[in-house]
Amino acid sequence: MDGDLIDAVNRGNYGWRAANYSQFWGMTLEDGMRYRLGTFRPPPTVMNMNEMHMPMDSNEVLPRHFDAATKWPGMIHEPLDQGNCAGSWAFSTAAVASDRISIHSMGHMTPSLSPQNLLSCDTRNQRGCSGGRLDGAWWYLRRRGELVTDECYPFTSQESQPAAQPCMMHSRSTGRGKRQATARCPNPQSHGNEIYQSTPAYRLAPSEKEIMKELMENGPVQAILEVHEDFFLYKSGIYRHTPVAEGKGPKHQQHGTHSVKITGWGEEQLPDGQIQKYWTAANSWGRAWGEDGHFRIARGVNECEVESFVVGVWGRVSVEDMPHK
Repeated sequence: MDGDLIDAVNRGNYGWRAANYSQFWGMTLEDGMRYRLGTFRPPPTVMNMNEMHMPMDSNEVLPRHFDAATKWPGMIHEPLDQGNCAGSWAFSTAAVASDRISIHSMGHMTPSLSPQNLLSCDTRNQRGCSGGRLDGAWWYLRRRGELVTDECYPFTSQESQPAAQPCMMHSRSTGRGKRQATARCPNPQSHGNEIYQSTPAYRLAPSEKEIMKELMENGPVQAILEVHEDFFLYKSGIYRHTPVAEGKGPKHQQHGTHSVKITGWGEEQLPDGQIQKYWTAANSWGRAWGEDGHFRIARGVNECEVESFVVGVWGRVSVEDMPHK
């Protein structure tokens, strides 16, 4: 928490406000990059995967403001808190999958899926609270389909623990691509050990309008984000990375890859009359950070690479899963 940097942001005309957060006290910038992010940058083979294009009429006009929680009330889950676990790969995946399954089941299922389940059980080329890959997380959710709710398998990992927590949930195939849990919930007070799956994840074109159309029609999406020192200080407004820290030497120029859930968009008129467009996204640093756990970031300019790798997925919901009257 650099007081001079906070003051410089708040004195400058950057369009957002900075604040001092007690949850980061005592941490160096290197600590923040090491313990608060945790998404490995997708390799070239994944970055170059085929893009899913949304069918769009050239004359189609999308709304100026959109909020997924308004369109799908009760189906968009609150921001999570990864603590000092570099596991944003698991938190953002669980967050997007929770919302998508809720939306695609038309609200019949509204699970808050377990990041801990991914951290402990998705071990194929993943490193738990030391980082992981988004494509690996979605592969696990599609192939193994072993994700249970957060109530069943609550978050307990912290970076300070010397070894990864062993996987407490296993599943077996029940045919036709469905799977069933073979273990009780790690939380003995929870008896709902239903498991959830997804279809293969798909990458969206890095196009502002196509991302907007996907979000509006199918629900929140997952995005990677390059995080710089000033992002830790974000309190409110429309974030753009500021250059104020970069003249202070190499250690202030560190950055790392994070992943977040985009939930909507909007625009604001600036004092000079210009229109500033933005995305709204849920972070995983708790609700005391930012705007109730969310942040807004400049839209349409690939700010901090937020539009460079955006992923959607369909929750796998069958007729048997739906409640019968």
